[in-house]
Amino acid sequence: MQDDERLIIKPKKFKGNDGYKTFSIRIREELVESIDAISARTERSRNELIGMFLEYAIQHCKVEE
Repeated sequence: MQDDERLIIKPKKFKGNDGYKTFSIRIREELVESIDAISARTERSRNELIGMFLEYAIQHCKVEE
């Protein structure tokens, strides 16, 4: 069998090597419904929207001592 006919399988990357981290949060049901409504209108995933919301909040956050 020639090399160009072989199925090449590379080792799977472990989670976390892509710069992302998975974790759970607990939020109110009404907030989930709001996010899901925006998700349906924008065709973006819930995960993508939450990431966008968090990035915006961090960039616009002011911590007072």
